[in-house]
Amino acid sequence: MKKFLIVCFSVTLLALICAATQPVQAAQTKLTYSVFFPPTHGQAKAADSWAKEIEKRTHGQVKITILTGGTLTPADQTYDGVAKGIADIGMSCFAYTRGRFPVMETLDLPLGYPNGRVATRVANDFYERFRPKELEGVKVLYIHAHGPGLLHTVRPVRSLADIKGMKIRSTGLSSKVVSALGAVPVAMPQGETYESLQKGVVEGTITPIETLKGWKQAEVIKYTTDCKSIGYTTAMFVVMNLRKWNSLPRDVKKVFEEVSKEWVDVHGKEWDRLDAEGKEYSLSLGNKIIPLSREEGARWKAAVKPIINEYIRTTDGKGLPGKAAVAEAESMIKKYSKKYR
Repeated sequence: MKKFLIVCFSVTLLALICAATQPVQAAQTKLTYSVFFPPTHGQAKAADSWAKEIEKRTHGQVKITILTGGTLTPADQTYDGVAKGIADIGMSCFAYTRGRFPVMETLDLPLGYPNGRVATRVANDFYERFRPKELEGVKVLYIHAHGPGLLHTVRPVRSLADIKGMKIRSTGLSSKVVSALGAVPVAMPQGETYESLQKGVVEGTITPIETLKGWKQAEVIKYTTDCKSIGYTTAMFVVMNLRKWNSLPRDVKKVFEEVSKEWVDVHGKEWDRLDAEGKEYSLSLGNKIIPLSREEGARWKAAVKPIINEYIRTTDGKGLPGKAAVAEAESMIKKYSKKYR
């Protein structure tokens, strides 16, 4: 009996020692990610690959569920949705709540972005340079931005004289650009643009060239005016709820920051790939791309200069760095344009 008790005690002790030496399995962190793009869009796919990379590098410690198409938070409510914890992570555009992010709105001005990779690099460096208080309510993971908004029309536009009086679909800041060029802006979402071009409600649209394939608009326009000298972009944020961020272990935070830094170029390259597809698709339908001469490009740039000046006056008037922000963005565009032609 004594030997039996000794054996039982030894077995129990050994089991306790083994249990104590086993690594403790960390509880899985489950996060929701609200993305306003539809699931088939290249940028939604880039977001999905980012989430999968986070899961991979944390060895499954983090699980991210992506909800696309604004199903969790509408595009214009995504930032507040993340700040309030409705979504743990969110992707949307600063421009959807114009006036809310006055310093970051610098990025959307018609400053002459040549491509999406430059726009995306500039957007991230710009944020790091200014760290505006308007974004202190969340953890900014990274930012990306589409390629230059160009003019697509049913008849050729080679000069300011050609565009004068034309009805051009535009929204937000791009409507100011259209007005400055002498055309008539018509507010309209992308979903209504195809039919409106088809029926002659509008005579053109100002938008990144990727929409010519993504929204099939190449079927109802004939010309693209390559006006990169006034190319605008739309900066898009990827942010996390601050409380959720602060609750993450240090090693997990490190993974988020490392992967996010890498995915800046993933998104920038994807914007350029989508633009290339849009251009190829449009040309395959027999549409023409019209380059502006250097002199005409300078005229277009001068025409939109009052928009930039107005932004500087308004922003400086609020005690914010409007002039400095524009100068910095222009300097960054020149820097990255040399690197990513």
